[in-house]
Amino acid sequence: MIVDFHCHSTASDGTFAPTEIARRAADEGFAALALTDHDNCDGTGELLSAARAASYATRFFAGVELSIEPGDGFDKFHLLGIGIDPANDALRAFLKRILDGRNERNERILGNFRRLGIGMEGIESYAHGEVLARPHFARWLMDHGLTKSVKEGFDNYLLPDSPKETRCYEERWHPPQEDAIAAIHGAGGLAVMAHPKYWRRRWRETGVEYDDAERELLRLKEIGLDGVEALYEANTNEENVGFVRLATRLGYLKTAGSDFHGSNKPTISLGMDVSEDYIAPFMERLA
Repeated sequence: MIVDFHCHSTASDGTFAPTEIARRAADEGFAALALTDHDNCDGTGELLSAARAASYATRFFAGVELSIEPGDGFDKFHLLGIGIDPANDALRAFLKRILDGRNERNERILGNFRRLGIGMEGIESYAHGEVLARPHFARWLMDHGLTKSVKEGFDNYLLPDSPKETRCYEERWHPPQEDAIAAIHGAGGLAVMAHPKYWRRRWRETGVEYDDAERELLRLKEIGLDGVEALYEANTNEENVGFVRLATRLGYLKTAGSDFHGSNKPTISLGMDVSEDYIAPFMERLA
């Protein structure tokens, strides 16, 4: 069966509108899909309304993806909230705090570009919603002939390890793990770790250190983490097997996600093919 519990629309840094994502999932016979834009759930109303109006058979869920504190010794933790109530006042206030931090970081990035003589005029128009993100900066660079691709924009300017002479990357505020999980639970959602392969940067070269991941996932379970995106589009076969085994051993719910962004990540297709046995426990919790 085809599902996708991790995808992005024009409400953050994707290039497909929520209505287009809903139509595509329904046309391709998806069993379920959650829209998980970065730091906002503004596109979920459009997604759910389109699904209701067309009476799609696919089950659609409101979601969000948050960048949160990674934990001691780790580098990057993205938390998915799936099955949330996007109108929840406490969640909306929490997301506003995150958006304010993102905007403050963006001003520092723009200042770094100005120091390089790059004015980035019109960058605001690249964000279709409130969230202006690094892929928008990278696309601006490509559109204005400063790079040949979005990837080159990231590599040269927008990563922590970009060359020192051109690096414009800046860190931003990340909410504490407990606060983020509580905000998702308070809005009726399930809290799921996205793409655990990126938890440590060095794992891309050295491979995943599953013993360390297990120790930290045990701690996270104690503070309320519900699930792990064990099947992820960019995983190797070995990583899929490793994270499925780890999540199963620790008693986590398991999900699958593509991290679809449309033409901003052109090699990634919407949808993940999974067995019913694999995804059924998660789907039952969302019922």
